[in-house]
Amino acid sequence: MIVKSLEMKDYRNYNNLNISFSSGTNILYGENAQGKTNILEAIYLCGTSKSHRGSKDKEIIMFHEEEAHIRIILEKNQIPHRIDLHLKKNKAKGVAIDGIPIKRQGELFGMLNLVFFSPEDLYIIKNGPGERRRFLDLELCQLDKIYLSNLSNYNKVLIQRNNLLKQIGFNRNLMDTLYVWDEKLIEYGRKIIETRNNFVIRLNGLVFDIHKKLTGGKEELLLQYEPNVKFSDFEEKLKKSLDRDLNLKMTNVGPHRDDLSFMIDDVDIRKYGSQGQQRTAALSCKLAEIDLVKSIIKENPILLLDDVLSELDRQRQTHLLNSIGDIQTIITCTGLEEFVNHRFNYDKIFNVANGTVTSENEGEIF
Repeated sequence: MIVKSLEMKDYRNYNNLNISFSSGTNILYGENAQGKTNILEAIYLCGTSKSHRGSKDKEIIMFHEEEAHIRIILEKNQIPHRIDLHLKKNKAKGVAIDGIPIKRQGELFGMLNLVFFSPEDLYIIKNGPGERRRFLDLELCQLDKIYLSNLSNYNKVLIQRNNLLKQIGFNRNLMDTLYVWDEKLIEYGRKIIETRNNFVIRLNGLVFDIHKKLTGGKEELLLQYEPNVKFSDFEEKLKKSLDRDLNLKMTNVGPHRDDLSFMIDDVDIRKYGSQGQQRTAALSCKLAEIDLVKSIIKENPILLLDDVLSELDRQRQTHLLNSIGDIQTIITCTGLEEFVNHRFNYDKIFNVANGTVTSENEGEIF
């Protein structure tokens, strides 16, 4: 899988950009706040329909403009494809694959498989459980469209149930309709629990060896899926939680409360691990994620590294860059020292300055 080119019009600080990538390692370097991350964000949008920053469409469109456009030409299984995104300030975005508009944005998932690694990912372990659920969901949604459908349906049912819990406070007669949403919540929730559990098991098979190599054999990392409720007791716990749900006017049990623990020698490093241990574990997860995607889709994903090298020490930088192999990688950084000093290979270099991208290999300005 390769991203061959990216076009952007009126996207953040880019009025008009058309950039061609190498199938190997691409480096985007320049000072902070020049637009490097915006390029990665646009690629991520084309794979997931969402910004990795959580930005809304109207925040992405260039100031004083009403619309923005993104187009990616990619090659998948040696077949060319085109993804077009039409962002609008006051309407839902339009998405087309190979010139054919899609009705649901979820259809985009799996078209462009990405592994995104940013400095924020290094804090996934010490941050709240919402970040760890997001880690699970983003990868699973790219790999499994059934999971994407179940998660989407679960979230819709959860919103409806929470709204009903609020209305019951004013009208107790509505209690009779609660069972409808309970049944659906359990149906979709159980499928989510089962898929997440299987995913963590597969990820563990890879992350153990990677982490052991990263630490020179000194540490063994184990990921543990912590479902808020088990597959078998979801219905029972939902019933037991009814009084609490009514008092708080929200659903308090279910996979929307799941978590993921990171254990080293039976110690939970979310609470008791050093910053170095937490960062190494996060890096191990990302590297395992790459291998897992490759094994499932039988093709390399595209790796996006957003200024993450500056957050890693030399040993971890070396391990990450040596792990890239033949994967197309697009890296942002403030300088080329990490690559020059370590003598790492790179195929294409771009300088990014104030919304202008210059290919230093070819002397082209985009």
